Amino acid sequence: MAECHDGVVAEGTRDEPTERSADAVEAGTLLVAAPALTDPNFVRSVVFVIDHRPEGTLGVVLNRPSEVAVGDVLPAWGPYTTRPNAIFVGGPVEQKTALCLAALRTGQDPERTEGVVGVRGPVALVDLDGDPGSLAPRVRGLRVFAGYSGWDRGQLAGEISRGDWYVVPALPDDLLAPVRHDLWGGVLRRQGVPLALLATHVSEPSRN
Repeated sequence: MAECHDGVVAEGTRDEPTERSADAVEAGTLLVAAPALTDPNFVRSVVFVIDHRPEGTLGVVLNRPSEVAVGDVLPAWGPYTTRPNAIFVGGPVEQKTALCLAALRTGQDPERTEGVVGVRGPVALVDLDGDPGSLAPRVRGLRVFAGYSGWDRGQLAGEISRGDWYVVPALPDDLLAPVRHDLWGGVLRRQGVPLALLATHVSEPSRN
């Protein structure tokens, strides 16, 4: 069964140099790739954490739109997805699996909304086998992801301690950010100094 993941992140921002501790990771936080992270799957990526437990962590990359339209793969959901109505590449794991994250409208309780499972705040997982027409009035927007990003026990903690990721609070609008918006830079800038300074880092090392 295809599933949709809706996640809500903690409101507010953080002025600290972003957490470098795995203890800060929880559902609804963001993993922001450090400038030095060169893995092609995660360069300048922003990962929304959907589930985090001792056995491992699961999330989706928020800023990797594909050229495949949602309507071409999931015709019923195409008209209801947030522009650009494209499937986003959630990560390198199980890319034939579709996940969906939605941001519920103010006043909507995930526990009382049929077809979703709450992640945090207004963000919830959506059952793609459900009726999009009945859910649409209850959400501000939703995105569909192909595949996900996953870490086994202890793996993410090792990457964080190595300096590959910054752990920061997420905002619900991060899920629905326009494609032309530099989400990676925007998330870093709102953390304040010194993390905000990293937002000026350009892609080509020779230009830094």
